[in-house]
Amino acid sequence: MRVLTICLFCLMLTVGQAAAEEKKQAELTSDIQKLSYALGLDLGSYFKTLGEDLDLEVLHQGLLDSYKGNTPLLTQEETAEIQQQFAQKQQEKQIKEKVEMITKNKEAAEEFLKENAAREGVKTTESGLQYLVISQGDGPKPKAEDMVKVHYKGTLLDGTEFDSSYSRNEPAVFPLNQVIPGWTEAVQLMNVGSKFKLFLPPDLAYGDRGAPPVIEPGSLLVFEVELLGIETPEGE
Repeated sequence: MRVLTICLFCLMLTVGQAAAEEKKQAELTSDIQKLSYALGLDLGSYFKTLGEDLDLEVLHQGLLDSYKGNTPLLTQEETAEIQQQFAQKQQEKQIKEKVEMITKNKEAAEEFLKENAAREGVKTTESGLQYLVISQGDGPKPKAEDMVKVHYKGTLLDGTEFDSSYSRNEPAVFPLNQVIPGWTEAVQLMNVGSKFKLFLPPDLAYGDRGAPPVIEPGSLLVFEVELLGIETPEGE
């Protein structure tokens, strides 16, 4: 019974100490404490992105030794070699992940385009561009070198919206030959006043490079595009 009482007392003491420690950690009363904590948050976020199960106690020891000028446990040569090996490992890991991502996204794009091509009203061009006429205008068609004014919404294959001039309540104006290939081709098919839905294969969008962090490499993109006008360049 006495042993049990002692164990319970130790347990309560440990819990109390932990709670006190949490309270102490949460109380940042001085500017230097706040700065130190903020820097710690940044470091923690960075270490988390590495995707490695780091030994935080040893990491803390390395931080202290460096900051206080203690004799390090590794020589400069050993440190440089370890970091170089780790950098190479990270690079290989990133390349592998990117290749897997591209393969996954391209397979999904091919499957979607194959099914989508059979949908009523969807047209496929020689380049692989697919489009659906939502409404047909009767204005002129732009040329590649023209400046166009459009409203648009862009989504990923899963329906996630990544850009929209409608949301900004401001049409976009740009030279048609200075955008992604799918846009340059598709908008030339539109009469002013038309609204199309575009399905861009990866090679007509951002290809294997993607547009991180929103658009993954190898992604198919879907756009709703409304051609509002052909703009006259300033000075003409």
